[in-house]
Amino acid sequence: MKEELLSDIDFAKDVLFLEAEAIKNLINRLDHNFQRAVNLIFNCKGRVVVTGIGKAGIIGQKISATLASTGTPSYWIHSSEARHGDLGRIVTNDIVLALSNSGETEVVTLLPWVKQIGAKVVAMTGNNKSSLAQHSDVVLDMGKIKEPCHLGLAPSASSTAMLALGDALALTVFKKRNLGKEDYAFYHPGGELGRKLLTVEMVMRKNKENPVADEDMPLLDVLTIMTEKAGNPGAVSVVDKRKKLVGFFTDGDLRRHLKNGISFLHCSVKDVMTRSPKVIHAHCLVAEAYKILRDHKIDQLPVVDDSNTPVGIIDVQDLLGVGF
Repeated sequence: MKEELLSDIDFAKDVLFLEAEAIKNLINRLDHNFQRAVNLIFNCKGRVVVTGIGKAGIIGQKISATLASTGTPSYWIHSSEARHGDLGRIVTNDIVLALSNSGETEVVTLLPWVKQIGAKVVAMTGNNKSSLAQHSDVVLDMGKIKEPCHLGLAPSASSTAMLALGDALALTVFKKRNLGKEDYAFYHPGGELGRKLLTVEMVMRKNKENPVADEDMPLLDVLTIMTEKAGNPGAVSVVDKRKKLVGFFTDGDLRRHLKNGISFLHCSVKDVMTRSPKVIHAHCLVAEAYKILRDHKIDQLPVVDDSNTPVGIIDVQDLLGVGF
């Protein structure tokens, strides 16, 4: 029994080794054709249509999803379904990324119609002499790959290599687009990833919902602003004559002062505000705002631009609204 277990483990190690080798061998196969594929996709005015059948089709769905999530409009179509109406999705400005290890699958039958439409074809194949390779505009040749399957038949190392090459292609285009975290977050608004990459500007209260008061304004008037602004923010950013932030006043400050009587209500807001308050910049991540609110046990935070002008306010309720 122990020998059988070891034998299984040894076989599994061989599978992992051969799949790792398949990816490693791709490194030296990247050439001018890969660069051409990157340039075609980067400059594509339409969408990248990924197609394949069988295991290659499943890999194609993932590659298409990676392209779309990194700023390259893309969708996947099944090679068989394409012959029964889905070809209508492809237009002249599109690029068809066709996946087939053998280069002789049903994907090949689409090429005459794709060429007639006028779309460019980028092939990802393990056979650069195949029909697919011969009739494509750019060929990403993976080379002959040994499958770990004991029969040498089940696609495994080849599909792993195809997935890795697709990632390399999508992420290289992503890097070439020079997009930032904010752009990436735009395509990932949901889930843990979306929460981590949300910026303060995306969730803060701004424009008419941003309460701001001049430092010489009577406190009673400031309280009106705090309670009548949309969303009842319960806080106000205080600015000087240059419209720069000089203080912050919250309903928490109001409660603390009330312990000593009500005479302060006839003061100007500058006499009771918190000077030099904690702030956050609009381009910062929401996660950073969350940390400040948590660490300092406060409920609101003024949001400023690079010139220290208040452009918004972020409330703990806003963070709850996006899942923090």
